[in-house]
Amino acid sequence: MRDIRKVMQGLKPALLMVVVQIAFASANVLYKFAINDGMSVGVLTAYRLIFAAAFTLTLSLVVERKNRPKLTWRVIFMSFFCGLFGGSLFQNLYFESLALISVTFASAASNLIPAATFILAVSCGFERLNLQKAAGKAKVFGTITATGGAMMLTFLKGLEIKICTFHVNLLNKKGQTGTLNGDLGSKVLGVFLGLGSCFSFALWLIIQAKMSKEYPSHHSGTALMCIMGAIQATGFALCIEKDWSQWRLGWSIRLLIAAYSGIVASGLMVIVIAWCVNMKGPVYVSVFSPLILVLVAIAGSLMLDESLYIGSVIGAVLIMVGLYMVLWGKSKETKKVTHLLVSSETEVVVALHP
Repeated sequence: MRDIRKVMQGLKPALLMVVVQIAFASANVLYKFAINDGMSVGVLTAYRLIFAAAFTLTLSLVVERKNRPKLTWRVIFMSFFCGLFGGSLFQNLYFESLALISVTFASAASNLIPAATFILAVSCGFERLNLQKAAGKAKVFGTITATGGAMMLTFLKGLEIKICTFHVNLLNKKGQTGTLNGDLGSKVLGVFLGLGSCFSFALWLIIQAKMSKEYPSHHSGTALMCIMGAIQATGFALCIEKDWSQWRLGWSIRLLIAAYSGIVASGLMVIVIAWCVNMKGPVYVSVFSPLILVLVAIAGSLMLDESLYIGSVIGAVLIMVGLYMVLWGKSKETKKVTHLLVSSETEVVVALHP
């Protein structure tokens, strides 16, 4: 029983990150509905972060009312940039890219996040290459394999696989999605916005790793981030959106999407990400992002009457292989660090008891 509990405890970060990717994939689909309904991306992002701020602030006041660390100006400064790179800027760039091109491209571009995060993490000293060790090689090649598999899943077709579907397409062509076949300038802009969103998210993971160490209260830290992001996103939306009817939610799918994406995707899931970053580091968290493409491919084939190709299956397999390689490398490094700590503690005990 104790061994089973230890195994489950070890799998906890991985299982939580899978849940995070399911929640993010669901939010992406819901965003597609909102954009298809003609809702402004900036306004939707502002409402999302407002809902997230209200939820996480309430949760932090209840859960951490007695053990909240001291709030310093340095923490507030870092939370501002967390709200910028992980909230307002990232979401506006990502979903504008989705609106200008397609959800497929936006999902594909997001798979550059592990590579960008790994480069930034190595540059900032959060990760070491250690190419002489098997664990270091596994992390590097695992990241490359997962990213390559995600790109293959998106762009390589091959033979079509016939599976059972519901033969429904829930999207009707209207609103901003019409830009998919629009002018070349919009597509080029969408490409740059998608790439910008990747580096924005990677920067957030790096800053979040630093903030988690200085302010180890995940609920309060997430609340600070969401409040900063909500202020930034609302200010940005007010500057670019002159149509006040866009701010009217009503009892419609827009309210459902804003509430779900804010409370679940930007609230609960960001708390989980903050915990996983503190436990395993930013690269570990970023390497799960390619799973969104697998989930989108499955959902599109089953519910949106989209075709599934052999290239998609090969890409999904490569993603899983890449994830396993990175997880294996991280587990080997964790075991090594634990062994060194135990050995040092033993030496101290021996020294004290000659």
